[in-house]
Amino acid sequence: QVQLVESGGGLVQAGGSLRLSCAASGSIFSRNIMNWYRQAPGKQRELVATISSGSSTNYADSVKGRFTISRDNGKNTVYLQMNSLKPEDTAVYYCNARFMNLVNAWGQGTQVTVSS
Repeated sequence: QVQLVESGGGLVQAGGSLRLSCAASGSIFSRNIMNWYRQAPGKQRELVATISSGSSTNYADSVKGRFTISRDNGKNTVYLQMNSLKPEDTAVYYCNARFMNLVNAWGQGTQVTVSS
């Protein structure tokens, strides 16, 4: 059973930066596609960034150029570096791990609040 634990959320002023971390256990981390999602109050959960097992990345248009996803397979950890934060980035951020139809795991979420 895959377990994911996020950390790094908090309160930051607009224009600031945060780095989220997601530590994984219980699976072969390196084979997983790792995703960061977010959900703002009253809105649907949306995909923010993806990194493949080969470290290819994709981003939502709303965060391109500001957010960077990366992974350290030696530490079983995926990161989301968030720069130039905006109030509309305020949400609960969730880590997700996927591998074929064998793994689809979620973390508990970490709150990011950006003040204007």
